[in-house]
Amino acid sequence: MKILLVDDERLIRSGLAILLEEFEDVDIVGQAGNGQEAYDFIKDHEVDVVLMDIRMPEVNGIEGTRLILAEKPHVKVLILTTFQDTEYIDEAMRLGASGYLLKDSSHKDIYEGLKLAMADKIVLDKVVSKQFMSNSVAKLSPQDYDLNDKELEIITWIARGLNNAEIAEKMFLSKGTVKNNVSYILNKLALRDRTQLAIFAFEKGLVDSQF
Repeated sequence: MKILLVDDERLIRSGLAILLEEFEDVDIVGQAGNGQEAYDFIKDHEVDVVLMDIRMPEVNGIEGTRLILAEKPHVKVLILTTFQDTEYIDEAMRLGASGYLLKDSSHKDIYEGLKLAMADKIVLDKVVSKQFMSNSVAKLSPQDYDLNDKELEIITWIARGLNNAEIAEKMFLSKGTVKNNVSYILNKLALRDRTQLAIFAFEKGLVDSQF
Protein backbone atom coordinates (compact mmCIF):
# COMPACT_ATOMS: atom_id res chain seq x y z
CA MET A 1 0.00 0.00 0.00
CA LYS A 2 1.45 3.33 -1.08
CA ILE A 3 0.48 5.84 1.63
CA LEU A 4 0.67 9.65 1.68
CA LEU A 5 0.60 11.19 5.18
CA VAL A 6 -0.97 14.65 5.44
CA ASP A 7 -0.76 16.66 8.66
CA ASP A 8 0.48 20.15 9.44
CA GLU A 9 2.49 18.84 12.41
CA ARG A 10 5.75 17.32 11.20
CA LEU A 11 6.18 15.34 14.42
CA ILE A 12 2.84 13.58 13.96
CA ARG A 13 3.67 12.72 10.35
CA SER A 14 7.08 11.37 11.28
CA GLY A 15 5.66 9.33 14.16
CA LEU A 16 2.97 7.81 11.98
CA ALA A 17 5.51 6.98 9.30
CA ILE A 18 7.73 5.13 11.78
CA LEU A 19 4.82 3.17 13.26
CA LEU A 20 3.10 2.25 10.00
CA GLU A 21 6.28 1.17 8.21
CA GLU A 22 6.55 -1.63 10.76
CA PHE A 23 4.02 -3.39 8.52
CA GLU A 24 5.64 -5.08 5.54
CA ASP A 25 2.91 -4.12 3.07
CA VAL A 26 3.00 -0.38 3.91
CA ASP A 27 5.14 2.05 1.91
CA ILE A 28 5.06 5.69 3.03
CA VAL A 29 5.66 7.36 -0.32
CA GLY A 30 5.36 10.96 0.85
CA GLN A 31 4.33 13.50 3.47
CA ALA A 32 2.50 16.81 3.14
CA GLY A 33 1.63 19.69 5.44
CA ASN A 34 -1.78 20.64 4.04
CA GLY A 35 -4.37 19.74 1.42
CA GLN A 36 -2.71 21.72 -1.37
CA GLU A 37 0.63 20.00 -0.83
CA ALA A 38 -1.15 16.64 -0.83
CA TYR A 39 -2.92 17.48 -4.09
CA ASP A 40 0.33 18.61 -5.72
CA PHE A 41 1.99 15.36 -4.62
CA ILE A 42 -0.65 12.96 -5.93
CA LYS A 43 -0.59 14.61 -9.37
CA ASP A 44 2.97 13.38 -9.93
CA HIS A 45 3.19 10.27 -7.73
CA GLU A 46 1.41 6.96 -7.42
CA VAL A 47 -0.60 6.85 -4.18
CA ASP A 48 -3.13 4.28 -2.96
CA VAL A 49 -4.37 5.89 0.26
CA VAL A 50 -4.10 9.44 1.62
CA LEU A 51 -4.19 9.59 5.43
CA MET A 52 -5.55 13.11 5.87
CA ASP A 53 -5.85 15.44 8.85
CA ILE A 54 -8.83 17.83 8.76
CA ARG A 55 -7.64 21.02 10.45
CA MET A 56 -4.66 22.39 8.53
CA PRO A 57 -3.59 25.88 7.44
CA GLU A 58 -4.15 27.26 3.93
CA VAL A 59 -5.96 24.22 2.51
CA ASN A 60 -7.70 21.98 5.05
CA GLY A 61 -8.49 18.29 4.77
CA ILE A 62 -11.99 18.83 3.39
CA GLU A 63 -10.79 20.92 0.47
CA GLY A 64 -7.80 18.61 0.05
CA THR A 65 -10.15 15.64 -0.23
CA ARG A 66 -12.20 17.42 -2.88
CA LEU A 67 -9.13 18.34 -4.93
CA ILE A 68 -7.56 14.88 -4.73
CA LEU A 69 -10.68 12.92 -5.62
CA ALA A 70 -11.52 15.27 -8.48
CA GLU A 71 -8.04 14.65 -9.93
CA LYS A 72 -7.69 10.94 -9.09
CA PRO A 73 -11.00 9.39 -8.01
CA HIS A 74 -9.43 5.94 -7.54
CA VAL A 75 -7.27 7.20 -4.65
CA LYS A 76 -8.67 6.43 -1.19
CA VAL A 77 -8.79 9.23 1.37
CA LEU A 78 -8.96 8.24 5.03
CA ILE A 79 -9.59 11.10 7.45
CA LEU A 80 -7.81 11.36 10.80
CA THR A 81 -10.09 13.28 13.15
CA THR A 82 -10.70 14.30 16.76
CA PHE A 83 -13.92 14.61 18.72
CA GLN A 84 -13.92 18.33 17.93
CA ASP A 85 -13.94 17.66 14.18
CA THR A 86 -17.23 15.76 13.92
CA GLU A 87 -18.88 18.75 12.24
CA TYR A 88 -16.64 18.13 9.22
CA ILE A 89 -17.08 14.36 8.97
CA ASP A 90 -20.31 14.38 6.99
CA GLU A 91 -18.87 16.80 4.43
CA ALA A 92 -15.71 14.73 3.97
CA MET A 93 -17.70 11.53 3.47
CA ARG A 94 -20.04 13.16 0.99
CA LEU A 95 -17.01 14.29 -0.99
CA GLY A 96 -15.98 10.65 -1.27
CA ALA A 97 -13.66 9.99 1.67
CA SER A 98 -13.42 6.30 2.54
CA GLY A 99 -13.95 6.93 6.24
CA TYR A 100 -12.39 8.35 9.36
CA LEU A 101 -10.39 7.31 12.41
CA LEU A 102 -9.46 9.08 15.62
CA LYS A 103 -6.00 10.60 15.72
CA ASP A 104 -5.23 8.71 18.89
CA SER A 105 -6.13 5.34 17.37
CA SER A 106 -3.48 2.68 17.76
CA HIS A 107 -1.20 2.20 14.76
CA LYS A 108 -2.71 -1.28 14.39
CA ASP A 109 -6.21 0.18 14.07
CA ILE A 110 -4.95 2.71 11.53
CA TYR A 111 -3.28 -0.10 9.60
CA GLU A 112 -6.53 -2.11 9.59
CA GLY A 113 -8.35 1.01 8.43
CA LEU A 114 -5.93 1.41 5.53
CA LYS A 115 -6.53 -2.18 4.48
CA LEU A 116 -10.31 -1.73 4.66
CA ALA A 117 -10.10 1.42 2.55
CA MET A 118 -7.99 -0.43 -0.01
CA ALA A 119 -10.72 -3.09 -0.16
CA ASP A 120 -13.36 -0.41 -0.89
CA LYS A 121 -14.84 -0.69 2.60
CA ILE A 122 -16.25 2.21 4.61
CA VAL A 123 -14.09 2.86 7.69
CA LEU A 124 -15.85 4.43 10.68
CA ASP A 125 -14.47 4.70 14.18
CA LYS A 126 -17.10 3.36 16.61
CA VAL A 127 -16.65 6.07 19.25
CA VAL A 128 -16.84 8.93 16.74
CA SER A 129 -19.77 7.28 14.95
CA LYS A 130 -21.82 7.16 18.16
CA GLN A 131 -21.17 10.86 18.77
CA PHE A 132 -21.89 11.61 15.12
CA MET A 133 -25.20 9.75 15.28
CA SER A 134 -26.18 11.35 18.59
CA ASN A 135 -25.62 14.78 17.02
CA SER A 136 -27.71 13.91 13.97
CA VAL A 137 -30.72 16.21 13.58
CA ALA A 138 -32.87 13.54 11.95
CA LYS A 139 -34.07 10.90 14.37
CA LEU A 140 -36.42 9.11 12.03
CA SER A 141 -36.96 5.38 11.80
CA PRO A 142 -36.34 3.50 8.52
CA GLN A 143 -40.12 3.19 8.13
CA ASP A 144 -40.29 6.94 7.70
CA TYR A 145 -38.41 6.44 4.45
CA ASP A 146 -40.80 3.78 3.16
CA LEU A 147 -38.09 1.10 3.10
CA ASN A 148 -39.14 -2.53 2.98
CA ASP A 149 -37.26 -5.42 4.62
CA LYS A 150 -35.35 -6.33 1.45
CA GLU A 151 -34.21 -2.76 0.92
CA LEU A 152 -33.12 -2.47 4.55
CA GLU A 153 -31.08 -5.65 4.25
CA ILE A 154 -29.39 -4.43 1.07
CA ILE A 155 -28.51 -1.14 2.80
CA THR A 156 -26.94 -2.93 5.76
CA TRP A 157 -24.83 -5.14 3.48
CA ILE A 158 -23.65 -2.08 1.55
CA ALA A 159 -22.70 -0.39 4.83
CA ARG A 160 -20.64 -3.47 5.70
CA GLY A 161 -18.72 -3.06 2.45
CA LEU A 162 -20.19 -5.82 0.29
CA ASN A 163 -20.40 -5.37 -3.48
CA ASN A 164 -23.44 -6.30 -5.57
CA ALA A 165 -22.21 -9.82 -6.33
CA GLU A 166 -21.57 -10.54 -2.64
CA ILE A 167 -24.98 -9.16 -1.65
CA ALA A 168 -26.63 -11.26 -4.34
CA GLU A 169 -25.00 -14.38 -2.89
CA LYS A 170 -26.05 -13.48 0.66
CA MET A 171 -29.66 -12.78 -0.31
CA PHE A 172 -30.07 -15.46 -3.01
CA LEU A 173 -30.80 -12.85 -5.65
CA SER A 174 -29.34 -12.18 -9.07
CA LYS A 175 -26.64 -9.55 -9.37
CA GLY A 176 -28.89 -7.57 -11.73
CA THR A 177 -31.72 -7.58 -9.21
CA VAL A 178 -29.42 -6.20 -6.51
CA LYS A 179 -28.09 -3.53 -8.86
CA ASN A 180 -31.62 -2.42 -9.75
CA ASN A 181 -32.63 -2.35 -6.10
CA VAL A 182 -29.59 -0.26 -5.15
CA SER A 183 -30.46 2.28 -7.85
CA TYR A 184 -34.06 2.37 -6.66
CA ILE A 185 -32.99 2.86 -3.02
CA LEU A 186 -30.63 5.70 -3.95
CA ASN A 187 -33.42 7.43 -5.86
CA LYS A 188 -35.90 6.88 -3.02
CA LEU A 189 -33.54 8.38 -0.44
CA ALA A 190 -32.23 11.10 -2.79
CA LEU A 191 -28.65 9.93 -2.22
CA ARG A 192 -25.78 10.14 -4.71
CA ASP A 193 -23.86 6.91 -4.21
CA ARG A 194 -23.08 3.88 -2.03
CA THR A 195 -20.91 5.94 0.31
CA GLN A 196 -23.82 8.22 1.17
CA LEU A 197 -25.99 5.13 1.59
CA ALA A 198 -23.47 3.70 4.07
CA ILE A 199 -23.51 6.99 6.00
CA PHE A 200 -27.31 6.79 6.10
CA ALA A 201 -27.10 3.27 7.55
CA PHE A 202 -24.72 4.33 10.32
CA GLU A 203 -26.70 7.48 11.13
CA LYS A 204 -29.90 5.48 11.48
CA GLY A 205 -28.27 2.74 13.54
CA LEU A 206 -28.87 0.03 10.95
CA VAL A 207 -25.34 -1.33 11.33
CA ASP A 208 -22.46 -1.09 13.80
CA SER A 209 -19.20 0.68 13.02
CA GLN A 210 -16.10 -1.08 11.72
CA PHE A 211 -14.04 -0.47 14.89
